[in-house]
Amino acid sequence: MPRCPRLLACCLFICVTISSVHTFSEEWTRFRGPNGTGVSDAAGIPTSWTADDYAWKAELPGIGHSSPVVWGEKLFILSADPKSATRYVLCINTKSGKELWRREFESSSHHLHARNSFASCTPAVDENRIYFAWGTPKQTTLKSLSHDGEDAWEVNLPPFVGMHGFATSPIIYKDTVLLNMMSLESPAQVKKAQDYDEPGFALLMAFDRNSGKTRWAAQRDSEVAAYSVPCIYTDADGRDQIICCASGHDVFSLNPDDGKVNWSVESFSMRTVSSPVIAGGLIFGTTGSGGGGNYVVAVDPPASSTGEAKIKYQVKEAAPYVPTPVAHGDLLFLWSDKGVVTCIDAPSGKQHWQKRVGGNFSGSPVRVRDALYCIDEEGTVAVLAASKDYQLHGKFPLGQPSRATPAVAGGKMFLRTESQLVAIGK
Repeated sequence: MPRCPRLLACCLFICVTISSVHTFSEEWTRFRGPNGTGVSDAAGIPTSWTADDYAWKAELPGIGHSSPVVWGEKLFILSADPKSATRYVLCINTKSGKELWRREFESSSHHLHARNSFASCTPAVDENRIYFAWGTPKQTTLKSLSHDGEDAWEVNLPPFVGMHGFATSPIIYKDTVLLNMMSLESPAQVKKAQDYDEPGFALLMAFDRNSGKTRWAAQRDSEVAAYSVPCIYTDADGRDQIICCASGHDVFSLNPDDGKVNWSVESFSMRTVSSPVIAGGLIFGTTGSGGGGNYVVAVDPPASSTGEAKIKYQVKEAAPYVPTPVAHGDLLFLWSDKGVVTCIDAPSGKQHWQKRVGGNFSGSPVRVRDALYCIDEEGTVAVLAASKDYQLHGKFPLGQPSRATPAVAGGKMFLRTESQLVAIGK
């Protein structure tokens, strides 16, 4: 009998621990979710639906291409007034679609590429705060708020200089926030804004997530702005590496402690917009331009952080430029901007199938269990089977244009159009 209370307490602890792990696994904390994979094992996400099946629909102020992120029952997203450039940060209840709070940040209108918006950054979120950024011709702002919308910290950086404007997203790694600042900024302007040691033309930067204080700034020379969002690769020695893609340059690895380069491999001749993904033991990145010539590189990383990386193969036919690939085991799905989807064997590059789905795509696909979801620029969701055999489950219009990527958390998928947010699932 005396052992029963201890046994009961132990069982309760195990249940709570399992529940906590399960809950954490359902969070969608950055662009394309866990480590940028775009993958979820959530149950209950339909592969076909009508407007009557929406769990809810919420109107967003202004317009934007920012994708949702989720922590618990709170969803965070950015939008903006297309005329005044006023930025909106919103928190929405994931169960009801009710707006919990909204913050407005005044700005000034400035030139943008026709395919960009004043709210193209996808936030990052942890258990305490959200982190997001925007750019103007005068400066880049990286800001943090609490889950209740209260100010935490703000960092003002040099402007992100590029013909398409600002459109990258932060990520969280342990106690740092990482932000791609690989633009055409000059060293003099960077040094004027922050006291960096020998700054370069292009930077990946790390900030303390509690204070916003700069931890390090990595120099990468580049002649073209890059919009790629990094991911984390763990090598055979168990060491984490930050994997980045630089326009007109390379796929490279950084030490997350100090930003020093571990290795790099010359990979790209054009701009990088999509983000790196890991599949079949390889690291994949894409490059391209609005005029074509896109290709995918498969990088074979070294076994340790001090080795040499090599390009194993390239894919040039119907390669994506903006959309980031997504994997299912050793299957890699390349969803091109022009609506051609290719399934390859990631380790070898062998093609299983290639089909034209139709439409133009600026958002990236995500995979939920055995299905792929991607929203085209007209706001139609194409759903495919994530398998060696091509199967189109259907196409489902959302009623507005979209350049965002779906998020999946808590048994729901969240689909963003320019000025609406739709939830499907339980």
